[in-house]
Amino acid sequence: MSDAKPSSAEGIPKWQIALAVGGTLALGAAGVWYFTRKTSKNDERKEPDGGPAPEEQADEPIPEPEVELSPLEKAQGAKNKGNKYFKGGKFEEAIKCYSEALEVCPDTNKKEMSTFYQNRAAAYEQLKSFREVVDDCTKALELDNKYIKALFRRAKAYERIDEKKQCLEDVTAVCILEGFQNQQSMMMADRILKDMGWEKAKEKYKNREPVLPSTHFIKAYFSSFTEDIISQPLDKMANDEDKDQEGEAVEAEEAPPGDYLKAKRYFQEENYDKIIGECSKEIDSQGEYLAHALLMRATFHMLMGQAPLARPDLDMLNLLLDRVPEALRDFEKCCSLKPDFALATVQYNYTQYRAAMLQRSAMQVQDAMKQFEESISKFPDCAEGYVLYAQALGDQQMFDKADDNYKKAISLEPQNATTYVHRGLLHLQWKQDIDAGLSLIQKALDIDDRCDFAYETMGTIEVQRGNLEKAIELFNKAISIAKTEMEIAHLYSLCDAAVAQSEVAKKYGLRPQAMM
Repeated sequence: MSDAKPSSAEGIPKWQIALAVGGTLALGAAGVWYFTRKTSKNDERKEPDGGPAPEEQADEPIPEPEVELSPLEKAQGAKNKGNKYFKGGKFEEAIKCYSEALEVCPDTNKKEMSTFYQNRAAAYEQLKSFREVVDDCTKALELDNKYIKALFRRAKAYERIDEKKQCLEDVTAVCILEGFQNQQSMMMADRILKDMGWEKAKEKYKNREPVLPSTHFIKAYFSSFTEDIISQPLDKMANDEDKDQEGEAVEAEEAPPGDYLKAKRYFQEENYDKIIGECSKEIDSQGEYLAHALLMRATFHMLMGQAPLARPDLDMLNLLLDRVPEALRDFEKCCSLKPDFALATVQYNYTQYRAAMLQRSAMQVQDAMKQFEESISKFPDCAEGYVLYAQALGDQQMFDKADDNYKKAISLEPQNATTYVHRGLLHLQWKQDIDAGLSLIQKALDIDDRCDFAYETMGTIEVQRGNLEKAIELFNKAISIAKTEMEIAHLYSLCDAAVAQSEVAKKYGLRPQAMM
């Protein structure tokens, strides 16, 4: 079963993208609708600029001394003096001037007072007095709750004092108020979401209730290996054991089946819940099939997301990371050792395609697509080949041909839930047909109600539709059944983004649709 999920456009985190199927791979992620269709045209920050100089109001000429100044004019004069100190790097003196401006400014001049608080916060920021930055920005926002510069400055201060939830809410508000046109605030939001996701994932993963994936997932997982001893039939093991060292058949006394052989029988019967217990008995008794039992138990611990329990059995654990060069070397070696291994061949083709996309080489992309076609011709019954080729075709905007390949994969493996999700995403990108896309994804859940990829994808679609509460519910469902810490961290990032948008919408009286 393909775990490859469409990725976000290069350089733009997934939560910022409305519909991204294909493109370069990001954090274990699916290419899905999310957050906004708009992308930044200019990486330079305009408002807020995050720079050192307060620029809200132009300096106003100070009247001649003989003319009596109004309280507001005195406040503006103090502010102008503070700006000069600020530009000269004299931040403590600038703070005194901004404080004087606040003391003399009439309470009715809320806009001016908001500016003075924000300017003083900028000076505190230069002195790394981040708690004071938060306090002054908060006062500025009480006077003008959509003051973008104050919101962004407070977000930065919250990040420095490790108050990530408040930081995320502020930077999300900035993104929305700016119409998702500023790369700086969007990248900050992405960074905070990832940090929060990993923190929550570590805690969740440590305390999670272990759950086996669906029967179809387990069968597909073992089919991805060639000559795997775990899925080797019992009768083949029996034939091997009934030979002496020179390969001659010998008679053996009848004996009750050992614990590992019971585990093997449960495996063949797809009664997976009992396997770890029987393997543990074999291991505890130091039985004849100790090595086999260690491998089988470790494998099922990993399938249940219990990597720490698998480590003692395997003495090693490699997390699946997006390391394209290393993957290319491994697949190349695998294919050279077993050229007729269909799954390894098509995965090698897809990795070559990914590498070509990363290199932005049109010639290499063309070569990779040609190799895909040759592999599919060589292995016409490999469903995985059609799925991966369809993803590449979708990247190239060849939607009709991509859909034909998904249909072929489904005809070969009608119970592969993830293929329906991929096809649903294709229809969203191709025809913007939300109903058709959701129908295909729902079909995936009808087949496998533990398909976290389907819940994640439906959640991102609901965010785009403005149904934030529904999206949060779907993301939490995916989190509860995700299999790895990396997947959980990614899902928490999506869920936290939806929560932050919901909170901002309520706070500013926005309808969720206004975020699209």
